[in-house]
Amino acid sequence: MLVPAIVIRTDGKSYQDAAGGNLEPEQYRKMFIGGLTSSTTDETLKEFYSKWGTLVDCVVMRDPATKRSRGFGFVDAAMANRPHIIDGKTVDPKRAVPREQSQRSEANISSKRLYVSGVREEHTEDMFKEHFGKYGNILKCEIIADKNTGKPRGFAFITFDDYDAVDKCVLIKSHMINNYRCDVKKALSKEEMAKVFFLAWNF
Repeated sequence: MLVPAIVIRTDGKSYQDAAGGNLEPEQYRKMFIGGLTSSTTDETLKEFYSKWGTLVDCVVMRDPATKRSRGFGFVDAAMANRPHIIDGKTVDPKRAVPREQSQRSEANISSKRLYVSGVREEHTEDMFKEHFGKYGNILKCEIIADKNTGKPRGFAFITFDDYDAVDKCVLIKSHMINNYRCDVKKALSKEEMAKVFFLAWNF
């Protein structure tokens, strides 16, 4: 499993999103940045990401033997204004996940579709739109129902216009909706599942 290469933290427990002006919790501020060039330095990264907030810590983790940048890392507060181009290369920003979640191969896959389990008869699509709409712009909300009874089969799918919304939902994992607990995870296509299997096989 890859180890974080760059850590940048802001000086507060929340930050102002450059796009919407909303304050986000601390758990959302840390970003994983993949695809950095080996020549990227602390100064280059800090200069680029300081556009979105005051950074108080920036450390490029390097290979112990070669001292070269490992090409990926963590940054706070900068999902706005993508794509991000650093040292002439487009990098891959994602929400950083806790260590236990990072061990799962699907953590490396970006998806705009969210799978929701624990759906009850008391739930409606409007409830899901209201709850999950806080995390991003919803394109489609679908509670899967039994064809014969019309009752929910216990799960739903939420499609956003950006994978970052899914990443934020998954960070919380369990959501209380109409006083019932619903668990979430990334909804992956067959092609994405095959990629997850490949990553796990080559772990």
